[in-house]
Amino acid sequence: MKLPGQDAIARQADEHLVTHRVKLPRKVVEHPFRQVAKRLSMALVVLVATALIVYADRDGYNDNAGGGISLLDAFYYATVTLSTTGYGDITPASESARLTNILVVTPLRVLFLIILVGTTLEALTERTREEWRLTRWRSTLRDHTVVIGFGTKGRSAIRTVCATGLKKEQVVVVDPSSKVIDAATAEGYAGIVGDATRSEVLKRAEVHKARQIIIATQRDDTAVLVALTARQLNRGAKIVAAVREEENAPLLKQSGADAVITSASAAGRLLGLSVLSPSAGMVMEDLIQQGTGLDLVERPVVKAEVGKTPREVADLVVSVIRGHRVLGYDDPAVGRLELTDRLITIVRKTPATQVTPDIRPMHRD
Repeated sequence: MKLPGQDAIARQADEHLVTHRVKLPRKVVEHPFRQVAKRLSMALVVLVATALIVYADRDGYNDNAGGGISLLDAFYYATVTLSTTGYGDITPASESARLTNILVVTPLRVLFLIILVGTTLEALTERTREEWRLTRWRSTLRDHTVVIGFGTKGRSAIRTVCATGLKKEQVVVVDPSSKVIDAATAEGYAGIVGDATRSEVLKRAEVHKARQIIIATQRDDTAVLVALTARQLNRGAKIVAAVREEENAPLLKQSGADAVITSASAAGRLLGLSVLSPSAGMVMEDLIQQGTGLDLVERPVVKAEVGKTPREVADLVVSVIRGHRVLGYDDPAVGRLELTDRLITIVRKTPATQVTPDIRPMHRD
């Protein structure tokens, strides 16, 4: 008989068991049972080959029990020989049998031991090797990107960031689902299985050393708690978060997020624009899709553009970033472009086009 709430308690216990688990991407993924079966098959082939060699030269062997060497005797001799037991009841007597033992049976014995001992050593050293990888990974991880939630939003966000040149080794994904983390590691990212609202989980992701944090959780209240925890651990990181409802955006900013994207209102805006003007909707969708067609690019002002107005620049300038202010292309405050300005432009996406990431810390009031 189950008590009310017993299933929920069991689920919480299971989630607690997987907390803090770090998964690093693997180059070759093969089931352990398959590896053991493969090596046992190799050892069996060596054993059968040795027995057949002995049986083929059976006239050159002596059996202390008397009689000739049968096929069973050959397998017995091969077994005790390859395992280095060597009872001595069956011995090579002729010169050809002894030469065969030197040139063939002995190398097969060494190969047999390598196969079995190698399997044992691999099983014993796997945990040590994994711990060494984790220690080395933590010691070299600096200025990385932490992605909280690897759903549709999280995947799209990190692929966009990686398109700017960020290496996959510099990305850590945090998600409570073990299957989701398996998918992340299969793509080459390091993963942490756990609840990102808990500080010990974020510490496992080395959040205190991260440069930027992307929060793409399924619930707005979870995003608020994650932002609070992440900002407490890292005061200087750039935190970007997504929320479903627009009314929760101010709360998330108060929790420490530098930028908040409202997914529901953005989708609704695109839907409404597509109804009013399908062509305008297609252009907006083209801008949103990363890697093809039109793309938004942030880049610094080059020397040849200094002193010009945004309209005089060859690229289509949308906004000008001056200091901590984002000014429209037609804002009178822009005036002439300065060398320290950065431009947000619309360009035609090509393989050589690359967004220049802004690594400056965002201004916080």
